[in-house]
Amino acid sequence: MGACDQLPVGEDRGSPPGLEESLEAVGKGDRGAFERLYEALAPRVYGLVLRVLRDRAHTEEVTQEVLVEVWRSASRYEPGKGSVMAWVLTIAHRRAIDRVRSAQAGTDREERAARLEPHRSFDEVSELVVGRLEGERLRRCLENLTELQRESVTFAYYGGYSYREVAELVKAPLGTVKTRMRDGLIRLRDCLGVDR
Repeated sequence: MGACDQLPVGEDRGSPPGLEESLEAVGKGDRGAFERLYEALAPRVYGLVLRVLRDRAHTEEVTQEVLVEVWRSASRYEPGKGSVMAWVLTIAHRRAIDRVRSAQAGTDREERAARLEPHRSFDEVSELVVGRLEGERLRRCLENLTELQRESVTFAYYGGYSYREVAELVKAPLGTVKTRMRDGLIRLRDCLGVDR
């Protein structure tokens, strides 16, 4: 069932006069009619949505969404299926329920993810911290290399490329790449304090 189908929500306690004419004018793009319609409908829409959502910020958002939908779908209103107020309140009720379902689905996803995430022991956490610190230290040492040394070492050790492939990637002679990599590795070893 589309948002424009008329299903009364509760009682239609006295729709203000002229709503049907205003809605018809809105369907033809009349902004002044929409302003009048907005003033007549917004408090009722807000009240209904607030009863469902119980959150003012979300209620304001949903109320705006409903009234924008009324603007866009005004020409599809069918008077024989119910009053303008019932039609609009039905749209509002559906939007509010959709927001509740969406929020609940998000909460359910977060809870499932939290249950599936393994709890890490102290050793795993400390290993992770040490690994990150070592990675940061290596990055700082790589920054001390020349650009050709850094590129060559990175391509070879992180990319898995051979000397010849590295030479093609950095557009340098094979002998130069081998020398730069050797020099770069020596500088890295010294920077990291690795024993020979």
